[in-house]
Amino acid sequence: MNLFDTIVVQPIFNLLVLIYSVVPGADFGIALIFVTIIIRFLMWPLVKKQLHQVKVMRKIQPELARIKKKTKGNKQLEGMQMLELYKKHGVNPFRSIGILLVQLPIFIALYRVIQIFTLHRDEIGKYTYDFLENIPRIKLIIENPDQFNEKLFGFIDLTQHAIGGPQGINFILIGLALIAAGTQYILSKQTMPHSGPNKRIRDILAEAGEGKQPDQSEMNAAMMSKMMKFLPVMMFFIMINLPAALALYYAVSNIVAAFQQHHILKQ
Repeated sequence: MNLFDTIVVQPIFNLLVLIYSVVPGADFGIALIFVTIIIRFLMWPLVKKQLHQVKVMRKIQPELARIKKKTKGNKQLEGMQMLELYKKHGVNPFRSIGILLVQLPIFIALYRVIQIFTLHRDEIGKYTYDFLENIPRIKLIIENPDQFNEKLFGFIDLTQHAIGGPQGINFILIGLALIAAGTQYILSKQTMPHSGPNKRIRDILAEAGEGKQPDQSEMNAAMMSKMMKFLPVMMFFIMINLPAALALYYAVSNIVAAFQQHHILKQ
């Protein structure tokens, strides 16, 4: 077992197995929902810091607009004053990617956990902590790995892909991938700065073609708006080509995150 498996994969694996074994009637899907909710609440301090910056960015939009008007196209002066404003309000652009950096190893670890339950069930005992092995339901799946219930609500097989599985196209799993993509759009929209109507990229480029100096803040806003629409589409195509358990994790994680963001941003 490598270091990543020991530090990240094994704790998630054992948390999932523990919930699977102690929650009455729990299958893989229900256990995964519980694990996802627990992970999201463990990330609460990081989420709160990230959203604090979103709130500050919304608050200082009028000041940013005044800086742009005051500097009259002097990009160097505008940049310096914007950096001073960010420093004054404690805004750190790099802090906002922290939650993504935390989620990435969790996502990879979860994929590894799914592989254990689907392709390497003979390794269940290897990854289970010793003090959990005597719990009856865990002991059962260690001794008889085929007894593990990989379903959600007893009928949705979370080890299958939405496209290319035994059924060809699984419309239930397609729907799960759509939920994951849709909630990604909601999350992005919640954290977009409120800076008034944004110009489209084509309009900015057309103005540049007419000789007008493009405004960097307008270009950034247009790019963010495009990414907000493109990212869910990209996530949908990723999810339909991965085991459905990952789409379930992503969808539940986004739903919990949306409630967390709504609670913090309305304060």
